[in-house]
Amino acid sequence: MGKNVLIKIEYDGTNFSGWQKQPAARTVQGEIEHVLKYIAMEDVPIHGTSRTDAGVHALGQCASFEWNCPMPVEKLPEVMNRRFGAGGTGRSGAPGDIRIISAEVMPDDFHARYSCKGKTYRYIIDKTGDIFRRKQAFQYPDADQLDLEAMKKAASYIVGTHDFKCFETAGGTPRETTVRTVSSLEITADERSIIIEITGDGFLYNMVRIIVGTLVEVGSGRKSPEDLPEIIESRNRGKAGFTAPPQGLYLKEIYF
Repeated sequence: MGKNVLIKIEYDGTNFSGWQKQPAARTVQGEIEHVLKYIAMEDVPIHGTSRTDAGVHALGQCASFEWNCPMPVEKLPEVMNRRFGAGGTGRSGAPGDIRIISAEVMPDDFHARYSCKGKTYRYIIDKTGDIFRRKQAFQYPDADQLDLEAMKKAASYIVGTHDFKCFETAGGTPRETTVRTVSSLEITADERSIIIEITGDGFLYNMVRIIVGTLVEVGSGRKSPEDLPEIIESRNRGKAGFTAPPQGLYLKEIYF
């Protein structure tokens, strides 16, 4: 029996077809398993906490796996990061688009997905129009004209325990229930960005991106903050806002 290891990961999702391993597609899970196999000289299947979509980024994704290799677990981030650089640029030690932040041994019954108690996502809306941010933020026209106070009021109706079926896109893994608890939903702004951070015990397929799209429609005047209770109560995807693009979404933190 090997060691049960948890790694914390950040990645730029621009050039990945999402987290989950797929045949003939570059994915975050596939790249990490490829590097672990190179080090361990055997297959090392990993279990990620969240299956982020194509183009979505992570500041604190997590994954667990069984480690039978004699290499010390604390050395994994350094060695893996050198390989990610080599894979991306052909030069060992250069930055790649994946970085292992930490690695630690966990109890045998720990599982990165099933031991998760909650997550925080960050969504960035760009106000500058800077072309170099187009893959790292949602460049919404006239973002600096959005009514932040109306968006904050709408957000207050989302916080709490509700059936969030209206914020779910068809096509995800079927769920036993669409009831979730959102513990906080904060909206802040600076000169460059509007930043939306949402924390909850779990999220439906595209839930965060649909919530952002709905808040943007409120901020632009197409919806009223007072529409939110009716939208949630309806459980109707058609009554909520558009699905904001993946470029602005970051998996910020996972809680165990």
